[in-house]
Amino acid sequence: MNTKMEVLQQHFSGILENIVPDAYREGLLKTPERVAKSMEFLTEGYRLNPKEILASSVFHEDYKQMVLVKDIEMYSMCEHHLLPFFGKAHIAYIPDGQITGLSKIAHVVDIFARRLQVQERMTREIRDCIQEALNPMGVAVVIEAQHLCMMMRGVQKQNSVATTSAFTGIFLKDHRTREEFMHLIGVKLH
Repeated sequence: MNTKMEVLQQHFSGILENIVPDAYREGLLKTPERVAKSMEFLTEGYRLNPKEILASSVFHEDYKQMVLVKDIEMYSMCEHHLLPFFGKAHIAYIPDGQITGLSKIAHVVDIFARRLQVQERMTREIRDCIQEALNPMGVAVVIEAQHLCMMMRGVQKQNSVATTSAFTGIFLKDHRTREEFMHLIGVKLH
């Protein structure tokens, strides 16, 4: 029985055979293996549970102000063309008795980014995961990304940036809280 990695390698070999006239030249001999390993890494988010990651580091704390982690580097793969999109995620929540380790927020971004994605869904998934795992008074997520499917092919727009947002709780109800979040992600404080 073939392992998952062997099956992936066979498929990538077939792809190369159909697009490259000399698919068995020296430089391409190990390409199917390398691409299979790369895809395994780039889609590892399917094998991880982001809620468990957050739950592994929950602390009871009487803090009810905004917690913001901004400029989280993010790399993902567009599910439509299997081309990368990359950028930054900005995430805030207002605790209601529970906080989580700050690195766990970045880890949640990585888990959802390492799946075949569309930016809109990923923004919503991150928001919902934090809301469900921590039950805060509200969650705010903004993602800014450049998409190689727009830059390398199709419309070939090199400087375009897609921005998506998703909010819950107080970020939806209180415009001052939302404005504070938007101000903080745009200002350079350090």
